Amino acid sequence: MAGIWQRQVLTYAFLQAKGQMGILLDVQQLEDVLASKTFPDSLKARIRLIEQIKQFGVDSLGLTPSDNYTTFYDQHGRPLIWLITASERYKVQPHLWHFPIVGTFPYKGYFDSTRAAAEEQVLIQKGLDTDIGDVSAWSTLGYLKDPILSSMLLRRDGSLANLILHELTHGTLFVKNNLELNENLASFVGDQGAIRFLKYKYGAGSEQMRQYEYAKRYNDAYSQHMLRGARRLDSLYKTFGPNPRPDRQKDALKTRLISDIVSDTDTLLAGKRTLTNKSRWPDGKLPNNAYFISFLTYKSKQDTFRQEYEKKFGGDLKKYLNYLKGKYPSL
Repeated sequence: MAGIWQRQVLTYAFLQAKGQMGILLDVQQLEDVLASKTFPDSLKARIRLIEQIKQFGVDSLGLTPSDNYTTFYDQHGRPLIWLITASERYKVQPHLWHFPIVGTFPYKGYFDSTRAAAEEQVLIQKGLDTDIGDVSAWSTLGYLKDPILSSMLLRRDGSLANLILHELTHGTLFVKNNLELNENLASFVGDQGAIRFLKYKYGAGSEQMRQYEYAKRYNDAYSQHMLRGARRLDSLYKTFGPNPRPDRQKDALKTRLISDIVSDTDTLLAGKRTLTNKSRWPDGKLPNNAYFISFLTYKSKQDTFRQEYEKKFGGDLKKYLNYLKGKYPSL
């Protein structure tokens, strides 16, 4: 069994390295992109904005300087990475993948959608709930030069700042075998850092700030709703007893509760903005336990970080991040 596991890990590592190198060998240097007469001026402005966000993160937030985002990769409208999460049928608990050096992860990424779909089918055959989707960015933790992706240039200013600062946080502090802390921290720094950057560049009353704060209010409300939903599901599953066997009655109760959780999203922010199951889940297909895992991974510790940041550090994000860098060992 150990030999099989090692071969699987080595094969996966080879495929990931191949996919990563395929991208890095096809990047353009930013100075070449910015000097190009055919590259749109509007997109050049977005690249310059990323450069400003990165510098702000280093100077004002204490993020570690790096060569990230000094190259550009054109996706030609195609996703790059497909991410798989999985969970037990009657428990909102992530299925874990173990990798040498970097540790344990509650998701697995592929540069090849066919291989991702094949992996998902294996998990489904094992009786696990699964969720699969493409992602907008990734971090190599400073080991390689992460490029600017063409899809990033389509984001609004606040969303772009959040994304860049989130990924740069991973290159500043990444604790082995504690991805929930890593992703929650990066989400927190991305959120708070984006607000500070928008105030710095455009002003507190700017349209950019208004758009970002509105989107953040809804996204925060949605995340908290899904975290409450995960707790409701776990409460239901506890009534099934230890090691429950699958049956139609349990599945019906599970489906009914998930349907209620999804339907209740229409009431967020007093109905001013809604994401119904029709828009988020076409053809009436409901999410399963695996869908809730990402909210645990990325959003479950936001209140903990916020309280410590406000009470102990008076809202000084740079001081707080320096404290965390000293507290936790980083890869």
